[in-house]
Amino acid sequence: MSPAQEWVQVVDARNRPCGSATRAFVRRFKLWHQASYIFVHNAQGQLCVQRRTMTKDIFPGAYDLAAGGVVDAGESLHSGARRELFEELGIRRRKLTHCFDFRYTDARLHCFGGVYLTEHNGPLALQASEVVDVQWLTPQQALALDNVTPDTRVALSMLVSQGWLTAA
Repeated sequence: MSPAQEWVQVVDARNRPCGSATRAFVRRFKLWHQASYIFVHNAQGQLCVQRRTMTKDIFPGAYDLAAGGVVDAGESLHSGARRELFEELGIRRRKLTHCFDFRYTDARLHCFGGVYLTEHNGPLALQASEVVDVQWLTPQQALALDNVTPDTRVALSMLVSQGWLTAA
């Protein structure tokens, strides 16, 4: 099944589940949905920053400061975070610390995000259909990048401002 045809959990403007729709339908009509944001850091405090493929349906070729993505229909936010972390980076069996939830909206996207932190110092297995490559950067370096997915920039700024991560 193509990503556009995956079924996504749709929520209302108060983040209450109210149905499901295909990813393509959610994107086309800018429906509210849930998404996970997993910030992966190593022992040196660097973040795993991904470069998105050009085939992504939103923000193609941009830097993604977090692993994650939309929550599937009927899936919990935490389960979606675990699934996305494994799919995108090959990371499993890691403690996910839930930091906070936030609401993000712009001209292309309306979502409620759950932000998580996890530490990983081992190898990665990149999902070729979504991730071109990764680099390890300090949060400050990551926030200074151009062409960043705006929702991950907001989430990372909040992580730093709330003291979950230090910028340097």
